[in-house]
Amino acid sequence: MNLLFLLFGALVLFFLGSRFYARILSRNFGMDPGRKTPSVAINDGRDFVPTKIHVIFAHHFSAIAGAGPIIGPTMALLYGYAPAYVWIVIGCIFIGAVHDFSAVFVSIREGGRSMAEVSRTTLGRLAFLMFILFTIIMLVLVTSNFLAATAMSLTSKWPMEKLGLAAGQTLLQVVQSSSGKPLGVIGGIASTSVVIVTIAAPLLGFLMYRRRIKLSIAYPLAAVICIGSVVLGIYMPISLNPQVWMVILSIYVFFAATLPVWFILQPRDFINVQILYAGLALLALGVLIGGFKGMTMNVPAMNISEGMMKLGSLWPMLFITIACGAVSGFHSLVAGGTTAKQVSSEKDIKRVGYDAMILEGILALLVLLALGSSLNFDDYRVLVWPSPEQAAISPSNPILAFSLGVGQLLYTTLSIPKALATIFGILLIEGFVITTLDAAVRLNRYLFEELWSIFFGSAERVPGLLKNSLFNSGLSVALMALLAFTNSFNSLWPLFGTSNQLLAALTLIVLAAWLIKKGRQWLFALLPALFLLVTTLASLFTLLKKYLAENKYLLISGDIILIVLALGMTALMIWKLPQIWNRSRTASAEKATGD
Repeated sequence: MNLLFLLFGALVLFFLGSRFYARILSRNFGMDPGRKTPSVAINDGRDFVPTKIHVIFAHHFSAIAGAGPIIGPTMALLYGYAPAYVWIVIGCIFIGAVHDFSAVFVSIREGGRSMAEVSRTTLGRLAFLMFILFTIIMLVLVTSNFLAATAMSLTSKWPMEKLGLAAGQTLLQVVQSSSGKPLGVIGGIASTSVVIVTIAAPLLGFLMYRRRIKLSIAYPLAAVICIGSVVLGIYMPISLNPQVWMVILSIYVFFAATLPVWFILQPRDFINVQILYAGLALLALGVLIGGFKGMTMNVPAMNISEGMMKLGSLWPMLFITIACGAVSGFHSLVAGGTTAKQVSSEKDIKRVGYDAMILEGILALLVLLALGSSLNFDDYRVLVWPSPEQAAISPSNPILAFSLGVGQLLYTTLSIPKALATIFGILLIEGFVITTLDAAVRLNRYLFEELWSIFFGSAERVPGLLKNSLFNSGLSVALMALLAFTNSFNSLWPLFGTSNQLLAALTLIVLAAWLIKKGRQWLFALLPALFLLVTTLASLFTLLKKYLAENKYLLISGDIILIVLALGMTALMIWKLPQIWNRSRTASAEKATGD
């Protein structure tokens, strides 16, 4: 099928969702642009900071996107492009964007509180405890996945002839494979770029938030840093072992999680988002030109039998493999953890909440179309789903598969040299992954602090060590590293996807309870929650059987804990929601009688 038909069909549906469904949501929630947001009312200069819409959108989008909308569709392509396409479009419009919009709005209306705190006021202390435990487990899984993904992206290699490079080229470092083939080290340039951007971020943060430079200056400055880091990477590439990178990145996020958001988190997001926006634009242009040139999808529309052999049955595994491109519980943590504390007007909630998720859906769609039209399906299988013999030589590397698909697409449509375009693909995903690591470890630090308050009865009774931000950041990093060093990426991803969708289900249940208490329409939140709850429970039992057969004890433990929490959440929903609904109806009737 021609790329144009697939692209424009989805874009029309995304536009209709943003234009009309988001407006319905705004009316139902009672959007009020004149109402003070927490960032304006509190404005403490550290966590609550009124932020311009361009900056907060950049931070929110780069934080929620991560590697999810790239890796998920890349892995799920094994089922064929049609199932992935349908889930991305429908899931994003009616579940993912609704989830994100609602989470940002409710968190703002609740004074910038996290969704865990909102769950306590709506469903009680037990829901709060479950939310905290769910979230901590999910964040440990997401950070361990993305830590492994970052090390993977920064050390990727591919045969020189497939990159279109001659033996005497000077663009990439060259190493020899075990069979004697020359391999280009694609990740070396990205590695230097990571280092330069990290060093430059505090300077940009100082200029933006202390010297208050204009956006007309900040954007070009960020672009110069991006381009300069890549150019320097060509001449001074950094080549390290993946395990060394994981150690370095663990140390970096440990400190980044404790520093003020303006110092490194926001400016790093602002720099990285230049690459992300450029990547989206080039991907969209490549797919568009490819469609006009008559390019079609060269992978099967349906490849269910092979997908079931490697991934499992289409339901539930497709819906947890493509997590972030359709719906993601992690987004509620960003919404309540940082975004709701920075939105300066309620009129920005639709753009930051609903539209950022739509943009993520577009990214997932472009990834699917780029890979499906440009990457050889046999290369795809070797890269993403290698046989045990192939995996012993080269483990699964969906990031490299994505980058090669982008490289081939841009080479075919825009005549950009294949190797250079492939490097750009690595830079694109690296920007997403590092940003998510920053935000996720910081969020886990907050959650551990809340968890100790629950265990000890109040914040005042918590021992000093457990209140220390360095201790909680260190605990988050240690758990992340433990999983990343002891499990393969392909083993971690399904459990992360499942926990992510479970968190989305819990968030939607909390949002439905909040809406019921306010006397507003709530089925648009509860029905997707029920679908996600059933889907993820089925996935957990499927994965448990697999992990038991493989003797993966850490993953078995995590799976069982998630099953217990999911069943507990189901019981709580059955018990609490009817009570809240009856109380809401009684209060409405009494108010009407009083009037």
